[in-house]
Amino acid sequence: MGRYAPPVTPEDLAVSVRAAVLEWVSQADLILEIPAELRLERPKSRDHGDYATNIALALAKAAQLSPRVIAESLAPKIAEIPGVSAAEIAGPGFINIRLDSATLGQTAQIIVETGAAYGTGTALAGQQINVEFISANPTGPLHLGHTRWAAVGDAIARVLVAAGANVSTEFYINDRGVQMDKFGASVMASAHDQVIPEDGYQGAYIHDLAAAIVIARPSIKELPIEEQFISFREAAYALQLKQQQQVLEQFRTHFDFWTSERALHESNSVEHGLDRLRAQGHVYELDGAVWLRTTDFGDDKDRVLIKADGECTYFASDTAYYVDKRERNFDICIYLLGADHHGYVNRLRAVAACNGDQLDQVEVLIGQLVKITRGGEEVKLSKRAGNIVTLDEFVDEVGVDAARYSLIRYPVDSPLTLDLEVITLRSNDNPVFYVQYAHARIASVLRNAAELGIAWQSLDFDGGLLSHERENELLGALAEFPRVVAGAAELREPHRVARYLEDLASIYHRFYDSCRVLPRGDEELTPEQVARLWLCAATRQTIFNGLQLLGVSAPDRM
Repeated sequence: MGRYAPPVTPEDLAVSVRAAVLEWVSQADLILEIPAELRLERPKSRDHGDYATNIALALAKAAQLSPRVIAESLAPKIAEIPGVSAAEIAGPGFINIRLDSATLGQTAQIIVETGAAYGTGTALAGQQINVEFISANPTGPLHLGHTRWAAVGDAIARVLVAAGANVSTEFYINDRGVQMDKFGASVMASAHDQVIPEDGYQGAYIHDLAAAIVIARPSIKELPIEEQFISFREAAYALQLKQQQQVLEQFRTHFDFWTSERALHESNSVEHGLDRLRAQGHVYELDGAVWLRTTDFGDDKDRVLIKADGECTYFASDTAYYVDKRERNFDICIYLLGADHHGYVNRLRAVAACNGDQLDQVEVLIGQLVKITRGGEEVKLSKRAGNIVTLDEFVDEVGVDAARYSLIRYPVDSPLTLDLEVITLRSNDNPVFYVQYAHARIASVLRNAAELGIAWQSLDFDGGLLSHERENELLGALAEFPRVVAGAAELREPHRVARYLEDLASIYHRFYDSCRVLPRGDEELTPEQVARLWLCAATRQTIFNGLQLLGVSAPDRM
């Protein structure tokens, strides 16, 4: 006893189990490579213990022993770890580990004392990560596809930070090219009460922009046509970009950098990027154009950087932008792109390789389409932007919390249909309400405790009293939160946090229905109830921390 550190957290337990394995290897005079980080799994059924390890199966081939024989040697050593009540062999060589009540109960105290930091870790410590998402043209309101990326991209950044990474979020402003000219021409036509060009931008917002510009600068319509066109284009650009920035802030989506494509060209960053790629030997000329040999690194064809007429392609901006990011010392560049950008995956990874980087320094996530329904029928909310659903109108319809949570809780690589009647329900059928209600319910319990004069945090906490089946189930779920966050960060899948919170809320409700937390009438407060108040507070903190990672509020009252 006492050879290993008490397993205060699942990570501590894994360290202790690894120490037991190393001791067995040494005593058996074997030469085996033991993983630096030994991972434990949570069995689906609590009948199989609190944690399980397959280390015996993993070592069997190298040790030239059967997994069962190795497990029979390891189980007694693991059982000696302080806080472990039993280590049982199952199947061909799995080892199921049971913790004693006091050790498991300690989780509640750890969470309460750790507070807002509970769930954070160091899995990605030292990594410099850039997350670029939305990157829309400043030619109109942000639509529902942008809204999905606004929620998911922001949540990815939050879980990456929680896992220890240094993260910068970035919006790439597509403010150069023919679309900007069409935008300017549309606004100018509206200002003169002319028909907007067929290939221009439609929607009431164009007329709103034109009216606002003329009010702010009445003389603009008297300028020479070319000067007037540029003035309308630039004024409309500034107003539309400001509108995008405002609705994103209201949506709790913050960007550290707003990078202009136009500015890349004006600062000679594009030429600089091309020079860098030339130096790597991947740029060549053919038929008067300048090409990047991306086929060397998995792209389906080489890409034109400068056309024969001397005009830079959009891809030239992409390459310069990547070089710019790397020169800002980002180790990993994550791009969140729309459903019609599958061709960019190999293209952008090839740019990294052409720059002398590893392919995995670029990650491209492709988001699928979103549609909203009411009563089984697809709906279009927009009155201002034509036949689309805009971010601000969607939020006006359902609220920021419901919008963010509903968009984040599904994997981004699958199409998504949201039922407005469901995501606005104030019932357990609405996942965001269900999770928020659990938080509010616990806050109510703690308020009631305070009204009864119970200063639970100043009373002795005995984790060993939390031995009820529902208490153990809840403690086990709470202990998993740091691992869920780390997994969400490593896989870039924040929906894992949402689904975890829904499971946790369900487990808490089962606990609350089975275990009385507060005394009734003239009953005396028991030490067991004090421990349960700590458990309630730990659950509340974990739900709060999880919702923070999703950018969703955690109300105390509902």
